[in-house]
Amino acid sequence: MKVHVHVSLKPGVLDPQGRAIHHALEGLGFEGVEDVRAGRLIALDVADDTSDETLDEMCRKLLANMVIENYRIEKVAP
Repeated sequence: MKVHVHVSLKPGVLDPQGRAIHHALEGLGFEGVEDVRAGRLIALDVADDTSDETLDEMCRKLLANMVIENYRIEKVAP
């Protein structure tokens, strides 16, 4: 089973990468971009019988820093 884990900074946490992207977009002449928040995508290929609880545990123990980040699990293929 293919799983995508989307990890992003919690609201209110300073996002220097997002700010750099925002400034670069402005520098390239793109208008109307109000804010940019950067994150990361972690693609997993796991056994089909991997439970939601196990995926959640992986995120909490390793894939996301629970102090400053949120995560969202998306099953993309069986």
